[in-house]
Amino acid sequence: MSPDDITAEWLSSILGGEVRSVTYRRIGDGHVGTCIRLNVGTDDPALPTSLVAKLPAEDERSLLLALMLKTYEREVNFYRELASTIDIRVPHCYHAEWNATTNDFVLLLEDMAPAEQGDQIAGCSFERAEAAVRAVAGLHGPRWNDPTLADIAWLGGNDSDATSDSYTAMWSMTFPGFASTYERYLSTEMLDVAERFGHRIVDFVDGRAAPRSLVHTDYRLDNLLFATPSGGAPVTVVDWQSPTRGTPLTDVSCFCGAGLLTDDRRRHERELVDAYADALSGYSIDVDDGWLWEQYRREAFHGLIVTVLTSQMVTMNTRSLDMFGAMASRHLQHAIDLDSLSLV
Repeated sequence: MSPDDITAEWLSSILGGEVRSVTYRRIGDGHVGTCIRLNVGTDDPALPTSLVAKLPAEDERSLLLALMLKTYEREVNFYRELASTIDIRVPHCYHAEWNATTNDFVLLLEDMAPAEQGDQIAGCSFERAEAAVRAVAGLHGPRWNDPTLADIAWLGGNDSDATSDSYTAMWSMTFPGFASTYERYLSTEMLDVAERFGHRIVDFVDGRAAPRSLVHTDYRLDNLLFATPSGGAPVTVVDWQSPTRGTPLTDVSCFCGAGLLTDDRRRHERELVDAYADALSGYSIDVDDGWLWEQYRREAFHGLIVTVLTSQMVTMNTRSLDMFGAMASRHLQHAIDLDSLSLV
């Protein structure tokens, strides 16, 4: 499926109304897929005049990564099976299709404009960070310790033996290239912590504590849309290519570790963890403060794993180098500040 395959005739058949014309323009960075905004010409008031379409990547390296990590299958199935079971705001899905033989896929999603995308390099304010951590409780809370998640084969879990082995293999394959490329963004102490952590990935994964819930795993600013003075939902979450059954604090720590500039994170992270706990209480979930803070500290390394692996496996663009450099330095400083290595 390519952008040119989205014709007026095809859209008419999918949306169940007459579409006279359709044009598109590319949006987003598109590391593992292609995102386009569709302008839909129609006289049918029941049809949307703007949509966002997600399609396969055009680069062979990204396509191989998507196949290996099952990202297209996961995102389509998320919208088909799980989006309606959680309280976090996601775009309405008009169509979700994936071909198991070819790994081809297409998603037609609600256009969330005038909401604006977060900026992973620039960071965000405390107010937006608080909105984000409260919002993610709406992902975790409804499926907190839900045993049926273990029955969803495509979902998997970030604490399985297979995942431990794959993390170890992928880290060994990608870390040398990562260190060579991003050492200019990192202090000697940061690189030392990263190397030491690399020898403990199995311990990190195997030592993750219950409870389990549905987690995003890449909960960061570039995957969040925020309301603007012109409108939009307070927080909308996109890029559901890697949901899993896992440790809820993964998302909270990943977001805080790189979503705020380091001084802001140090100043506010206790408040943010407390805000998350308060939001969880709306689902009658009462967590021990000491346990919550310990898990938050431990999961500071999750963002590092995402950064190291992704930065070496996707097609880069002009913004990517600075983005991954910022993520790497912030996640490692997060782990250093919280002495996260002592918990692995």
